Amino acid sequence: MAASVEKKFDVNDFLVNHDNGQSGVVQPLLTDLYQITMTYALWKLGKAERIAVYNLFFRRSPFQGEFTIFCGLDECLKFLENFHYTDSDVSYLRQVLPPSVEEEFYTYLKQLNAKDVTMYGVPEGSVVFPRVPLIQVEGPQAVLQLLETTFLTLVNYASLVATNAARFRLAAGAEKSLLEFGLRRAQGPDGGLSASKYCYVGGFDGTSNVLAGKLYNIPVKGTHAHAYVSSFSTLSEIPLTTIQPIANGKPVVNFVELCLQWRKKISGVIGYLSEEANDGELAAFVGYATAFPSGFLALVDTYDTLRSGLLNYCAVACALEELGYRSIGIRIDSGDLAYLSKVARKHFVTVANQFSLPWIAQTLIVASNDINEDTLYSLNEQGHSIDCYGVGTHLVTCQKQPALGCVYKLVEIGGEPTIKLSQDIEKVTLPGKKAVYRLIGKDGKALLDLVQRSTEAPPEVGKRVLCRHPFHEPKRAYVVPAQVEQLLQVFWKDGKICQTMPSLSEVKAKVQLSLLSLREDHKRNLNPTPYKVSVTDKLYHFLHDLWLLNAPIGELY
Repeated sequence: MAASVEKKFDVNDFLVNHDNGQSGVVQPLLTDLYQITMTYALWKLGKAERIAVYNLFFRRSPFQGEFTIFCGLDECLKFLENFHYTDSDVSYLRQVLPPSVEEEFYTYLKQLNAKDVTMYGVPEGSVVFPRVPLIQVEGPQAVLQLLETTFLTLVNYASLVATNAARFRLAAGAEKSLLEFGLRRAQGPDGGLSASKYCYVGGFDGTSNVLAGKLYNIPVKGTHAHAYVSSFSTLSEIPLTTIQPIANGKPVVNFVELCLQWRKKISGVIGYLSEEANDGELAAFVGYATAFPSGFLALVDTYDTLRSGLLNYCAVACALEELGYRSIGIRIDSGDLAYLSKVARKHFVTVANQFSLPWIAQTLIVASNDINEDTLYSLNEQGHSIDCYGVGTHLVTCQKQPALGCVYKLVEIGGEPTIKLSQDIEKVTLPGKKAVYRLIGKDGKALLDLVQRSTEAPPEVGKRVLCRHPFHEPKRAYVVPAQVEQLLQVFWKDGKICQTMPSLSEVKAKVQLSLLSLREDHKRNLNPTPYKVSVTDKLYHFLHDLWLLNAPIGELY
């Protein structure tokens, strides 16, 4: 049992960002207690410095799909840079660990760092698949054990939400804009920031999260809420009734009166009564347009999307045009999104033609309202006129599958490969230190990923290689690759990052390029074709020999 905690620590000691910009929350104490107790046992037994190899991987792609986007590598590298136990950390551990723990262990912890660790990884933003090591670390066993939980928390959610975002992008299509609106529904502030960051990487164009915009240079987007609209009742509530025209010398006019004139003209054109439109809503739109004449985008479904919201928007948009400004568009947050968007587009075209304002026909239509991946496919089937989607809850919380399930397994200790056996074949590990290559066909599409022992020669372009399913003997094929891509690369060695790390926008571009390397049937939403992850013939036989060596032999009576 751990001792009770007595001393209180200042939370600010843990929340100051590191010099490399990583959140101060990411530190060695962001781990499970048993990592530290196991480390003590290893240290006490004199085994802490044994050289080990661990693999971080997942067993099944999320969302019933056949691909995953790997993210979190950059954060893992920053964690290695920052890895050390402070005096405050050690003081706290003295309180939570049993009094039998020797004082020399705390001295040992204080001098620990990651200089003797070598880390291999798949480039961030790559499409990855089950069983393929995303990260492979080699070094003193005690240090590697202490990395496990932190690495997993940095990779699991980042990869999951980036994959979810990539799937939303595939569903929406490349030509549509996608905005992440999930901060208010995310799992706390750290979850909200991570969601904004990795949704952008996965294919979204912007976020409503202002802090994420500041920290990660993500475009920030937003308009107003229903509460803003419903807070106005009458046009008399607008104290500022004029907007300065863009053209010099053009007279200043009463903007409220101009909007009312346009509402009356437009109502007859699109078939709605001006008297049916809500004046409080018009007041809200006028007020917002006064504040942002060049950035006017209105939420139109507070009262009635077509008879009030759309009519009031068109009135304000045309009034702004008369003063030299171009409005942006509308957002629909409820109702039949496909139907409402098509009717709205029809009315925009009518107004554009009637008043010789061709740009209004292309008015941006944004849709929100609890959108998920299936919603996007349904909207595509119905036909719609939506240009942009605002997505929150289903995106950032990954409601379809809330966890990826990455694991971190020992595969080699003291130069000897290890294996974890299970009656569940999915949980049997591939032993030993590995190299991984992606074999690409003549059409530029990925054929399979090949896992092999690190001592084997890499596959060569144009040369036939036998690729085997790791557990099903009849499943095997010869492959002649047109291209060979090395997946596991050295990113950390001798206490420092040894590659130039890409920017967030470069990782975002990597995601799209990597997805293009997959056949369409691997990416489809319904019943995607499984992507092959194979092993070399040598690894296949080594795996099964080690399996037989470690599996107990039963006895019948």
